[in-house]
Amino acid sequence: MDPRLPLQGLRILSAEQYGAGPYGSMMLADLGAEVIKIENPHDGGDVSRLTGPFLLGTDPASPDSQFFQSFNRNKKSLTLDLKSAAGQAVLHRLVPTCDAVMNNLRGDQPDKLGLTYAALGKHRPELVCVHLSAYGRDNERSGWPGYDYLMQAEAGFLHLTGEPDGPPARMGLSMVDYMTGLTTAMALLAGVVGASRSGRGCDLDISLFDVALAQLTYPATWYLNTGHVVQRMPRSAHPSAVPCQLVRSADGWLFVMCMTPKFWEALAHGVGCPEWLTDPRFATAVTRREHREALSALLDAAMGGQTSAHWMAQLAGRLPLAPVLDVPQALDNPFAQRVGMVQDLPHPQAPNQRVLANPVRVDGQRLPGRVCSMLGADSRALLAAVGYSDVEIDQLRGQGVV
Repeated sequence: MDPRLPLQGLRILSAEQYGAGPYGSMMLADLGAEVIKIENPHDGGDVSRLTGPFLLGTDPASPDSQFFQSFNRNKKSLTLDLKSAAGQAVLHRLVPTCDAVMNNLRGDQPDKLGLTYAALGKHRPELVCVHLSAYGRDNERSGWPGYDYLMQAEAGFLHLTGEPDGPPARMGLSMVDYMTGLTTAMALLAGVVGASRSGRGCDLDISLFDVALAQLTYPATWYLNTGHVVQRMPRSAHPSAVPCQLVRSADGWLFVMCMTPKFWEALAHGVGCPEWLTDPRFATAVTRREHREALSALLDAAMGGQTSAHWMAQLAGRLPLAPVLDVPQALDNPFAQRVGMVQDLPHPQAPNQRVLANPVRVDGQRLPGRVCSMLGADSRALLAAVGYSDVEIDQLRGQGVV
């Protein structure tokens, strides 16, 4: 492990699978934490190891996929049956060596599997137990399964996304999963800092539902205090700042954001329409909002005769704007390559595998990456380090505990 990494020395056990939990713990692993991924030995481990269509290898004993590697960089794999008494004994031997135990199980599972502070704190008083679930552990939905798209639906995101005359639409990515993973990582670090000062750990709970609802931010504040309901706007426009929206170019779309008067002035001059600045309809932020439709038509007329590349060359750096790219264009973007956001991550079955890099830099350098271990590949070494003999480990393997 690179000694530059700020979380060097932090050890985390994580009973996790699929998206939200693995995304959050991967951020910690990238920053230097030793993340030990607990996987069930009886069902192929993390279900995302078998998430197609792009599987890595054909050995059913070592399932892996490009999807799995997207969320599990820099982690170790420990197979462990937490439902067995012997598995619990292994857990209790490992806990004193760890700073935190996290999970992203259904809300009714941590108590049953002994992953709470009440169950583990006696083995390490400073331990932080972090629980990421769909709806929380202390309410009538604790036993409900839940996923990102459901949270987008119930938290109002689909109401806010898409064109006004279209059906409700979700975001194209599982952003509630990712935000919940990041929130979990932040909470875990806060818990570890607190425990280092007080000498006592705690339980920390984060749910997809709570995080999704928290992301409503100012539309929630407006509704809760004034009853105002934010609606979908044409061209994915901002509800109050105008123009802040999609604009047509000759070969596609641009997103233009005039969040301040100086950017509005730069736009008017940049597209060759300084007369907009003296038009009473567009004199202030309020009047521009009142005449949003007329201004949108003028923007299309002014910018529609030139390509997106032309307008980027003409306006980039003078006001906030960006071309609307598809996924291949976004990843092949020369700027993304120059800043190093695509990372080589060689895999035994895919030596030329590439993934996106962690967005954090340490001393100007991108964080190093290695593929997550194959299913259970680290089990023997981890158990030996806490005192299990080769014979005992073989017995645990024979019993299906690891």
